[in-house]
Parts: sequence; structure tokens; C-alpha cells
Amino acid sequence: MGTELRRLRELARLTGDQVVEQVGWAAKSKLSRLENGRSRPDLADILDLLDLYGVRGRDRDQLVAIARDAGNTRRWLRAYPVMTARQRCYAELEAGSARIFEYGASLVPGLLQTPDYARLRIASAPACAELSSVDVEVAARMGRQSILSRHPDAPRYEAIVDEQAVTGRGCTAAIRATQIGHLATLASLPNVTIRVLRNCSIVGPNFVPYTGFSIYHFADPEDPETVVVETLARELVLSDQNSVRRYAQVFDWLRESALDADRSQRWLEDQLH
Repeated sequence: MGTELRRLRELARLTGDQVVEQVGWAAKSKLSRLENGRSRPDLADILDLLDLYGVRGRDRDQLVAIARDAGNTRRWLRAYPVMTARQRCYAELEAGSARIFEYGASLVPGLLQTPDYARLRIASAPACAELSSVDVEVAARMGRQSILSRHPDAPRYEAIVDEQAVTGRGCTAAIRATQIGHLATLASLPNVTIRVLRNCSIVGPNFVPYTGFSIYHFADPEDPETVVVETLARELVLSDQNSVRRYAQVFDWLRESALDADRSQRWLEDQLH
């Protein structure tokens, strides 16, 4: 989208300052962020630019469709005003990601949870009393999951899920079975890879992973890779590259030690029998 907007502006022989002035935007950086892919496009803004550039026909229809799709994330975020800050942290990072790598140490990651599993996890958390409605929070978490099937730019998603997160304590047999079946189904998506880390696996140089974390890679190389570490009280958001490299190394160790995608799929299916 950003590259095409820049090309259309240049074809119209307009400078960035001229565009900002004619469209009536207060901030000159707005156009730059759109053209560099550092801001998700708003449909009204895109329509203003296309009108100014004189874009019609198929090119216009395609760009409008992309802008509408990008707006879906904003709409569902606004639709769930009681979404906790913790979940909003994840949602906003997921919305701009090209690649997402997650490790589930004791829990299945939120993007892979069924409604019943999510409800149990949310209701049992110490912060549950802060929520006005568990059902609304569950619906928000389910809304986040649409990112995995977003067209045309769903992120590449890879999860390594510890065996104890899949088969361990904390849920009923019925909820567990449905959750395992859901994991097996999601693993069939072309952009989704799910690997199971068996309890008997040795990770790296006898490393013991003890908490879940997520790594977000963005399309714009100027946006730093970001790690979110899950804790009981809050999420730790890390963007300094030394920390990111350390977690990337751990994720590589986990990937090397986990079952590959095909064997993980078979293992999940075996748990249902």
C-alpha cells in the first residue's frame, strides 16, 4: 500500500508538502508514515489521496479494499472497550506484524485458544475481578484470532507449545480434547506452524524455559522487533536488540528441540484417541 501510494503521488507530480496542504492534514509526518508502511491506512484518508491523485477503476478498487481490510483491526479493538491493557498490548502488536513467533510454556497461546479454554483461563486469573464481563473479554480474544486468516496479508505464525500446556492440569477432559482438536485444525492453515515440545526434550545447552513469550517481526525494517514476556502481573515489552536476540536464540533452541510440524500434527491427533 505504501509503495503504491508513493508511486501514485509521483505520477501526479505532487510533493509531500503539496499533498498534506491540499488534503488538509495537520501533521506532515502522516503521509510519510503511510508511504513507508509505518501507519495502518484509514479508509477516509486513502479516499482523499486517491481523489487528489485522480485514481479510478481497478487500481482504486484494490487500494480501497486493502484499506477496508486494514480498518478491521481498529473496528474490533473499539468494539471491546473492556479489553484489558494486557490483551490490547498483544492485539496492537499482532495487527502490524509480518511474522509472529510464540512459545507457550504452561498455557496454549491466546491466538490458538478455543472459547471454552480462554474462558477458563480468564476466569481463573487473579486479575479477573477487574473485568466487567468475562464473556466480553473472551469475545475480544476470539476477535484477535482473525489475524491468522486475514487476507491478503495474514502474518506468518509459528507456535511452539509445551506438552504440559496441551495435556497438563488446569482444564476438564472435554475442554482439553476440544482444544487439542482446534490446534490440529489451525496447523493446517498455510501460514501457521505448530510444534509440540515434548516433556522429555532437552532444550539447547540444558536450558529450562519457564515462561511463555512472543516475538513480533514487522514489515518495516525501521520498526524494531519486539518481545513480550508473559508474567503473572503484567507483560514485559522488550525492544532493545540485545534482549530480542536472546529470546530469538531461545526460540531457535526450542524449535530445534520440538517435534517438527508433521510429527506434531500426528502427536496432537494421537491425543484424541
